[in-house]
Amino acid sequence: MNNLRPLLRLTLLAAFALVIGSSAPAQSRPEVIKVEPPNWWAGHSVNPVRVMVRGRNLRGARVQAAGAGLRVVGMPKVNDRGTYLFVDVSVAPSAQPGARRLRLTTASGTVDAPFEITAALPRANRFAGISTDDVIYLLMPDRFSNGDRQNDDPAKSRGLLDRSKPRYYHGGDLRGVINRLPYLKDLGVTALWLNPWYDNNDGLNEVEKYDGKPITDYHGYGAVDFYAVDEHFGDLSTLREFVDAAHRAGIKVVQDQVANHTGPYHPWVKDSPTPTWFNGTEADHINETWQTWTLQDPHATPEVHRPILDGWFLNILPDLNQNDPEVAKYIIQNTLWWAGMTGLDAIRQDTLPYVPRRFWRDWMAAIKREYPNMNVVGETLDGDPAIVSFFQGGAKRFDGIDSGIDTEFDFPLYYPIRDAFAKNRNLKPVPQMLARDHLYANPGVLVTHLGLHDVPRFMGEEGATHEGLMLAQTFVLTTRGIPLLYYGDEIAMEGGNDPDNRRDFPGDFPGDRRNAFTEQGRSEKERKVYDHVRRVARLRAELEPLRRGKLVTLGFTEQQYAYARTTPRGSVIVVINNEGRRADFEFDVTPLRLREGARLSDRLNVTDDARVSGATVRVKMPARSASIFTVN
Repeated sequence: MNNLRPLLRLTLLAAFALVIGSSAPAQSRPEVIKVEPPNWWAGHSVNPVRVMVRGRNLRGARVQAAGAGLRVVGMPKVNDRGTYLFVDVSVAPSAQPGARRLRLTTASGTVDAPFEITAALPRANRFAGISTDDVIYLLMPDRFSNGDRQNDDPAKSRGLLDRSKPRYYHGGDLRGVINRLPYLKDLGVTALWLNPWYDNNDGLNEVEKYDGKPITDYHGYGAVDFYAVDEHFGDLSTLREFVDAAHRAGIKVVQDQVANHTGPYHPWVKDSPTPTWFNGTEADHINETWQTWTLQDPHATPEVHRPILDGWFLNILPDLNQNDPEVAKYIIQNTLWWAGMTGLDAIRQDTLPYVPRRFWRDWMAAIKREYPNMNVVGETLDGDPAIVSFFQGGAKRFDGIDSGIDTEFDFPLYYPIRDAFAKNRNLKPVPQMLARDHLYANPGVLVTHLGLHDVPRFMGEEGATHEGLMLAQTFVLTTRGIPLLYYGDEIAMEGGNDPDNRRDFPGDFPGDRRNAFTEQGRSEKERKVYDHVRRVARLRAELEPLRRGKLVTLGFTEQQYAYARTTPRGSVIVVINNEGRRADFEFDVTPLRLREGARLSDRLNVTDDARVSGATVRVKMPARSASIFTVN
């Protein structure tokens, strides 16, 4: 071979290469399926932004930014299957809004991934956070109001929208919520929490079954796309219209987010972006054991914690691994993206204890850097205040971590509320639970409630009455914390366990015989409860101590309770008689420094005025009643 002339040698080598090449499979051209996030902002606190591209044949890809103000930083990273590419993209502070591209090049070709630099929303009247000045209203979009019949399909034509089936879609949507903002405003609502609007599986869920039958993910907790709005509710433009309309009405918006898990049909389940994206796999994973108390046990080992932090929720929902740096970045950026795209004010974070606390610390820090006033309500569904307080931010715990979580739902107080007012048991456990407020870093901002979508409705309790419901609502709206109303409780809707506690609000669905959004459409008892909630909510808005005052326990018996909310400018006294008969109740008001003979007027007109006599007040309370006294 070496004796051949150079030209002949090159000819033979080329022929040899042609033969070898013809026997090797040619690599397919790269494809792009999805870009997450699809856009970002100039001047953002996260820069560069980590972009994840889902596609095919991405192995060996080089990435270049196409368009002014965009720059690729470092080398991209591609998973073994060539289906996910991660790359850092820097946005120049002076970059102008508009479409850009990320050009991906492999040995087999080039493909462009769309990317956009987006104009930032004005900060005024957005990202405000919730506070004790607010009254939160929780609604399930699918069950509240059907305002757009066009998005009932394709679910309706496929048999997935069926109001006779409690776990199918029923047709409620964002347009319906927009239409009913005046109703909510009139009720006294100042903040709206909607169950997740992520895109969910558009089909029957054969993984999660009840009574052996598949269901739909109408509830929003089975995400298949964290960067899209569920088509049953509307689209991103409708969502932005809703947030803007709510803000014009003076109502804040709380997004329900889920950082712990995905739905079982998320594309990641079959094709994981990284080997450690999930804790375990579809075929091999740990089951959730629900023993969240072990997480605040200083004696527990990591192996004891592992089933709680790494287990798959309900044994079917894939558990995201926040210890994977790519997962952590993805969740943090996704949170900030929803805020930046919509202008929302606060976040409700689902299943808080099942995620490592160090992630919450980092997640909260990222939120506060970009949106200092935005805050988070965490869900720790437990009746033990030692457990719930462990996850609230404001103090480092034995693990040296301050979670940073602004506040939590007050489930420890929820249980004695239900026992006292729904089951007509003793009232004393209510102030007894409030006596444990010292366990919290900030008990004054806990979100108080008498029920929500994960528990039976108040009126679903055996023995519950409208009178008891109004007592509970009075207490929630006047005690310390941020009050929450669950949709329909203002008209005493009934319902047992899930899904019975998620019935449709009567009025805006095809075939509804009455419209409870209107006074004419309510029964006499519904009107009585609605008017009571509206009246107390308005008193809360009028009387500053009910929103911002220090809670002072003035006296209690087994079935009576008197407390004050007090500020330097004044005090409001609330007296509750939970007994089924009239009660004369006397309590000391020395801490309030009221003058001798001062007259107390009941703003609810339940009982006669009372007077301060010798630093005490004596009231005559009708059976199962509550009074709100102001000082004249």
